[in-house]
Amino acid sequence: MSQQRIEVTLAGQKITLATSTEHEPLLRAACVLVDEQIKLAIGGGNRSIERASMMAALKIAGDFITLQKNASQSSTPSNVSSDEVTRLQAEIRALEDQVDALMQTLSLPGSPRPIVP
Repeated sequence: MSQQRIEVTLAGQKITLATSTEHEPLLRAACVLVDEQIKLAIGGGNRSIERASMMAALKIAGDFITLQKNASQSSTPSNVSSDEVTRLQAEIRALEDQVDALMQTLSLPGSPRPIVP
């Protein structure tokens, strides 16, 4: 897989990420989703980007857990193979790792400090 750099905007900040050509559409879609959730959290009264980012991560994680539970409780057979589920879970883990790395380096303007979990 060939690595490339892409530029995305999260919480009003331009960020350069490394990704493969194969994973670029998924990463861009994930960034759009995360950015939308951060904007909603800020609109809901969270004033710090760090707190809004954490709230967005919790919302997305909650949605993901709900989908997992619904999928495991579904009585109708799925047309998705277990290999596809495994592949998607690996992609999700890779995206979570990238988000974790971003969260550790994201800082407020004028405050060049890394976020420490």
